[in-house]
Amino acid sequence: MTHEPLTLYKLIILYMLNQVDFPLTSAQVSDFMLEGEYTNFLTLQQAISELTDAGLITTHSIGNRTHLMITGEGKNTLSFFEDNIGETIKKEILNYLGVHEAALRDEVSITGEYYKSTSGEYEAHLTAKEKNVKLMELTLSVPTQETAAAICDNWQKKNQEIYQFLIGELF
Repeated sequence: MTHEPLTLYKLIILYMLNQVDFPLTSAQVSDFMLEGEYTNFLTLQQAISELTDAGLITTHSIGNRTHLMITGEGKNTLSFFEDNIGETIKKEILNYLGVHEAALRDEVSITGEYYKSTSGEYEAHLTAKEKNVKLMELTLSVPTQETAAAICDNWQKKNQEIYQFLIGELF
């Protein structure tokens, strides 16, 4: 095992991202790292920042979430240093991902963000994806920021019902 804690945290992040075929949010990675008491929030953010700066992961912000994905260079780096991650940690990662996979996937596959349009209205932009294929994309114009925010929040909770309703009505 490596003696440099920050290096180990980076390898754990790379290993996690390499085990899934969808992005993880920084909050999801944080949940695993902080609940497992591997490190603290500030050190974790430093590790994510350094991985991004080195081109080993990419980050993409959607609304208030930052999505993380491993790059080809990150996979290559992990292949050289994966043995520095203890088997116990690997098992904990795989167990965490196995138990939470559906929820983790849903969280990054369903997005809702809003912004003020040039007309002065607010637009709620809602998306549902499955394995990087857009199932549905919808933009609603509303008069207030509060309404747009509520629509985005409700989209997270009710997206499956809304999708099924639309499919039922349109087919």
